[in-house]
Amino acid sequence: MTGSCPRGFDDRLLSGLVDGELTQQDEQRTTLHVAECERCRELLQELRALREVTMSTRLQEPSAGDWNEAPRTHGSRLARLVGWPLLLVWLAGVVGFALWQVATGPEAPLEKLLVFGGLSGVALLFLSVLLDRIRSARTDRYRGVER
Repeated sequence: MTGSCPRGFDDRLLSGLVDGELTQQDEQRTTLHVAECERCRELLQELRALREVTMSTRLQEPSAGDWNEAPRTHGSRLARLVGWPLLLVWLAGVVGFALWQVATGPEAPLEKLLVFGGLSGVALLFLSVLLDRIRSARTDRYRGVER
């Protein structure tokens, strides 16, 4: 499927012909052109063969176990069970320390306001999303769906 028509014919019409998406006028024009142009006739045959192969290809669906991203071993479950809380405590400590440094440091009041205002806005947005997720999780019809 390399090259283009030596007569300047729009190759996209060939694809439209294969897919059955052309208007009657474009279909007639393309059919007449293909009858006269060997290069476009070859390209049309290649496109039809490609479409046939594509449409007849059957994909194997992964098993239910392949979709599941939950930890598969006891060690992995334990690492996640301990790791996430440790990470959250560490993050809270780092943010708390940084805020304490800004609050007690020699920075100008405007800088303190910008830092606290920005972090407060992000925290409030996160809290609102968290509360909405918790509320919707109670009535979520798809909660137990595996895939």
